[in-house]
Amino acid sequence: MAAWNLRFRQVHLDFHTSPCIENIGAAFDREEWQAALKAGRVNSVTCFSKCHHGWTYHPTAVGKMHPHLRFDLLRAQFDACKEIDVNVPVYLSAGVDNVASREHPEWREVNVNGGWTRTPRVIDAGFHKMCFNSPYLEYLCRQIREAAGLFSSADGIFLDIIRQGECCCRWCLEVMRENGLSPEVEADRRTCAQFALDRYYRETTAACRSVRGDMPVFHNSGHIPRGRHDILKHCSHLELESLPTGGWGYDHFPLSAKYCKKLDLDILGMTGKFHTWWGEFGGFKHPNALRYECAAMLAYGAKCSVGDQLHPEGRMDASTYAIIGAAYAEVEAKEAWCVGAEPVAEVGLLSSEAVRHSGQTNHPDAGAGRVLLEGHFLFDVLDAEMDFAPYKALVLPDDILVDKALKKKLDAYLAGGGKLLLTGESGLDPEKKRFVFDIGAEFMGPSPFQPDYILPAPELRPGFVQTPLVMYLRSQRVRATSGEALGDVHDSYFNRKWDHFCSHQHTPNQPRPSGFHGAVRNGNILYLAHPVFTIYRGYGAVAYRDYAVKALDLLLGKDRGLRTNLPSTARVSLMRQPTEKRCVLHLLYANTVARGGQIALPDGAHAGLGVEVIEDLLPLRDVSVEVKVPGRVARVTLEPQGVEIPFSIEKGGVRLRVEEFTCHQMVVLHADVSAGRSKHQRDQD
Repeated sequence: MAAWNLRFRQVHLDFHTSPCIENIGAAFDREEWQAALKAGRVNSVTCFSKCHHGWTYHPTAVGKMHPHLRFDLLRAQFDACKEIDVNVPVYLSAGVDNVASREHPEWREVNVNGGWTRTPRVIDAGFHKMCFNSPYLEYLCRQIREAAGLFSSADGIFLDIIRQGECCCRWCLEVMRENGLSPEVEADRRTCAQFALDRYYRETTAACRSVRGDMPVFHNSGHIPRGRHDILKHCSHLELESLPTGGWGYDHFPLSAKYCKKLDLDILGMTGKFHTWWGEFGGFKHPNALRYECAAMLAYGAKCSVGDQLHPEGRMDASTYAIIGAAYAEVEAKEAWCVGAEPVAEVGLLSSEAVRHSGQTNHPDAGAGRVLLEGHFLFDVLDAEMDFAPYKALVLPDDILVDKALKKKLDAYLAGGGKLLLTGESGLDPEKKRFVFDIGAEFMGPSPFQPDYILPAPELRPGFVQTPLVMYLRSQRVRATSGEALGDVHDSYFNRKWDHFCSHQHTPNQPRPSGFHGAVRNGNILYLAHPVFTIYRGYGAVAYRDYAVKALDLLLGKDRGLRTNLPSTARVSLMRQPTEKRCVLHLLYANTVARGGQIALPDGAHAGLGVEVIEDLLPLRDVSVEVKVPGRVARVTLEPQGVEIPFSIEKGGVRLRVEEFTCHQMVVLHADVSAGRSKHQRDQD
């Protein structure tokens, strides 16, 4: 089916409701419901057919309607929305179902030790993970087919908690037996889990489209796995769940969006109105945080979704929709400059997650993403199947071992003039015995010292560091031969052990260089011997970021497409609207503050968590940007204000200055549509 075109201002309305609560939906009022959506400027709201508890919120011949619901709540919500032109995707919990698990405990996932996954003890509060190899999958598909029939004009079906553990239930044991797999082997258990997921995707997608062949579908697992093109055919669009204060952090969404924008599907960013995450009743993030998060979704090419949770009685929360409305008023004013926008990038970050098939954001990707975001590079996140040719440079972060297929592709990229930044183990063959590229250095395996130290060459050295810098993770031993050495490694005196140690943490560096090099350049390849991105992810020292930024700057040289005086805490992206013949530069800024922490409760348990909080939105002033864009620029405006600002063309790029902005500013570079037209045509204009 054709890709689904999403609306910009959505709400994902959770409704996971205990059977111990009465009067379910009793306070639902059509006019109040509609008024809340209007106040929030919402034009799509995801409503529930079935929740994690396993209850259905409409009459059902398959499952169990909530025992304290006396009417068809989903139908009432659905019809009220359609009256005011609000879309309604329908939600069903797929991976967890407590009603089904109590009636059929044999359908639950069972780990290799014989325990149930997610909630190991029977008396634990929580949801029960179901096995997709069990008969539960057919039960789920019958529920989906029923909802798809009852709400055939729905604007999609959202299926949640799509994951499968290394289950050893009776059905998984049978699948392993039939396929020559052993439950005693971890890799075989993972293979069995993949069989279950493949079956899940096929059968549930077919169920969603059993009544209407063009029904939009999304399968949510909390993160869009990189490199998994096989599951894309089951999705009409992608929803990027990423609640910054709920564990994802503020750097997860930009990386996820930068990858998903390469997949030719419309994407929806998903944050929450909560201070923490899903299921928090009475929790509110500061309105300024939601303003920033929605602006970031637009800046990285996504539509917007805000998570809320409906009170069991069905009453919408006025405070919530006032907060959402303030953010969505700004989104609504900016939509025209975001429709059909495509990212402009010069650097490709080859995802470690995608190449290593880890299935989740890992440290090399997270660290590299932070460096590129804070260094204000225009970049995309790639997997190995994507086209490398459009990028001036590729970054292979820390642990990308290069097999024959990837080497062939990278060789072609280098032959076309591309440049590589390799760090740590990246560029080694799968056995880690040699570099598959000529990095201009002799390779002698991993260093025996952890940590060791590096004194980079002046062109890579952080401006405030003139002596050896501690590097907490092990380097690879390289000695420059035909390449240019760009830094010396200094070994520790010894590794810290019980019988020989020094001071509180680690042993100092030896004063003389070890004879090995921490950075080597050979033509279009620059190699850093340490896993610098993982180190930056773990320790956050500015010196590590500056070192990596200078390395990429050295590699790009004069080819860098954007330079700015924005602080590292600000963000910048460049999008192109081909049909409108313009580029849109997004400037973002919000200062995050670490707050919260663990506290002891009277019963001896612990609660609380540390989160990044956005409260104050402080203005940035005198922001300068030099950016290269395709074609000739006729004028530059600030939008949605409609204010034209001066600019100049220097060295093939546009130089401009924004006097002041707060939170988010779109700077629109309008193409000179007369460029390339004849003098007669221009005169006629």
